[in-house]
Amino acid sequence: MDYQRPNGRGTAEDVANLARRAGQLAGWAARTGFDLTRKLPGIDTAERGLKQVERGLLSELRRRLDEVDDPYHAALTAASAMNRADVGSRAVETTVTLVPARDHVEPLRAAMAELLNHSIGFGRERAREYLYAIILRQLTPDEARILSALSDGSPFPAIDVAERTAIGGTGRIVLRNASTVGKAAGVSLPDQVPGYVTRLIGLGLVELDEEVPALETQYEILLTDESVREVEKQVKRIKVIRRTIHVSRLGAQFWQACDPSLG
Repeated sequence: MDYQRPNGRGTAEDVANLARRAGQLAGWAARTGFDLTRKLPGIDTAERGLKQVERGLLSELRRRLDEVDDPYHAALTAASAMNRADVGSRAVETTVTLVPARDHVEPLRAAMAELLNHSIGFGRERAREYLYAIILRQLTPDEARILSALSDGSPFPAIDVAERTAIGGTGRIVLRNASTVGKAAGVSLPDQVPGYVTRLIGLGLVELDEEVPALETQYEILLTDESVREVEKQVKRIKVIRRTIHVSRLGAQFWQACDPSLG
């Protein structure tokens, strides 16, 4: 299977095609209940084959995301081309640039120039695709699972655990953004859920909100979580701050664009 373009670089169209194929593969597995048929004769071999294809597609997709429109990669490529310019002549495409190219520009400065030059020709849709590609490249598989669990807009309980001061106030936060959403999503590293949630909030995909009394049972379950109990052993007096998390407007738009079940 030939994924490589003649010039060795991926294109935005290639990435979109790979994303659709990976999404269709995941959607097929979900629709056919693949997990429920593992005990059928020969299904283990088929499952290994499916996972191998899926891994190949996702690995190639991640590689393309690492290359397509990456300003740092473009800057290094441009520098390499500049070094080869004296070896032979080549046609040079004339474009309008916001920041003129200079010889021997440091890669970081050249990467910023690349971004500024991109801003000239980017329309609304192209800019949105670029933003989503950058976000997607930063997500871990577990974080993708959490976002999937939140994608229908349902709130999940979240808590911060702080030290209680002598006068009953709130001291330093010793655990931030613990949540039951990790178990609901079936993440591989449950102990990393607070970090996952914090990163998703930082990316603007998830928002914090006030406590929801209707989730009282889930809050009680969350207080028995291993990460919370571990912190309780380290702090003499704790104060639990209850909140909820839900998908943000950006998160909902991002999921709509990337949802593999719609592929």
